[in-house]
Amino acid sequence: MRIFVFEYITGGGLLDTALTPSLAREGDIMLRALVSDLTALDGVECLVTRDARLAPLRLPVESRRVHSPEQFAQVWAETLSEVDAVWPIVPEHQQALGRITGAILSSGKRLLNSRPRAVVTATSKIQTLRLLESAGLPVVPTFACEDVLPDIRGRWVLKPDDGVGCYGIRVFQDRDLLCGAWDHLEEGCIYVAQPFVQGTPASLSLIACDGEARLLSVNRQRVALMDEELVLLGCVVNAWDARDSGLRALAARIAAAMPDLWGYVGVDLILTEDGPRILEVNPRLTTSYAGIKDALGFNPAAMVLNLDAGGWPEVDPAESGRAIEICLEDADVA
Repeated sequence: MRIFVFEYITGGGLLDTALTPSLAREGDIMLRALVSDLTALDGVECLVTRDARLAPLRLPVESRRVHSPEQFAQVWAETLSEVDAVWPIVPEHQQALGRITGAILSSGKRLLNSRPRAVVTATSKIQTLRLLESAGLPVVPTFACEDVLPDIRGRWVLKPDDGVGCYGIRVFQDRDLLCGAWDHLEEGCIYVAQPFVQGTPASLSLIACDGEARLLSVNRQRVALMDEELVLLGCVVNAWDARDSGLRALAARIAAAMPDLWGYVGVDLILTEDGPRILEVNPRLTTSYAGIKDALGFNPAAMVLNLDAGGWPEVDPAESGRAIEICLEDADVA
C-alpha cells in the first residue's frame, strides 16, 4: 500500500508565504510520527512533499522537495497519481483542509481522514460548538461579532473562528476591552469571543468511525499567557487515565453528534471543577498523536488502517500506558 502523507505546513502548502516557525515545528512533529508509524507496518510505503526551505527528512520515505507554488501543483498531481491512499495533515484555517479533502476524493483515492461534512463543520469553532451544544454536550460559551455578549465578569478570549492551535488567540481583561477590539481586527477573518474558563487545558485523542469512537488518551495541554496572547508550549500525552467513564462517554457523544468524523480526531477542552467544557474538534492529526505510540505501546496508524479495511481494533488501548511529554520549543526545524 502506497500512502501519500501530506503535511500542509511543511509539505509546500505555504510556499507563497513566510513559514511560521511554531506551526512548522508542530507540522514536523506530526509528520515524523505518522511516517514512522506507517513505515513500521508490513507492506506500507510512504511518499511526502517537502518545502525546500526546510531541512530534509531523515526517514525511510520518498520525499519530493518543492520550491514554488507552480512546482508544488505539478508534484502534488504526480504524487497523487502514484498512491493508493492519502493521509492529510492539514489545518482548517482558510478552508485548507476542506480543499485538500475535496481534491483527494475527486481523484478517487482513499481518504484516511474525516469526511467532508465533518471537516466543514469543524472548520468553524462556533458552528461546531453550537452543534454539540444542541446535542446536549457541555461546551465553552461562544459568541459571534453580531451577538450581544453577556455580562460575564473576568477575562475574555478572542480567537479566529477557523484558527489552528493557539495561533491568533488574544486575551482581554474584561468584556468591554474585547468589544473595543472588534473594529480593529484583520479584514476577511472571522473571530469569535469566549469568556475565559478557569480550569486545566486538555485534549482527547480518539479514533472515530460512523458515529462511534474509541478514546485513546487524555492529554494535558501546556499553554502559557504571554503579552496577552496564548502560546502552546507542548503537551503531556496520556496525562490522565483514559478509562474515565465520563470522558469515554463524552468522546462517544461527540462522535454520535458528528458521524462523519473518521480516523484520528483531537478534541480540545477545559477540565473544570464542574466537569469538561469542549473548546473545539480537530478532524485530523493533532500534536498529541506524536506521543501515543510511546505512551500506550501500540501503533495508532495501524488502528486507522484497520478501520479502512472495515473493522475496529480488538485491543483496548486505554487499559495501559505512561505519560509522554512533547515540547514544541525543543523541536528541531530548520
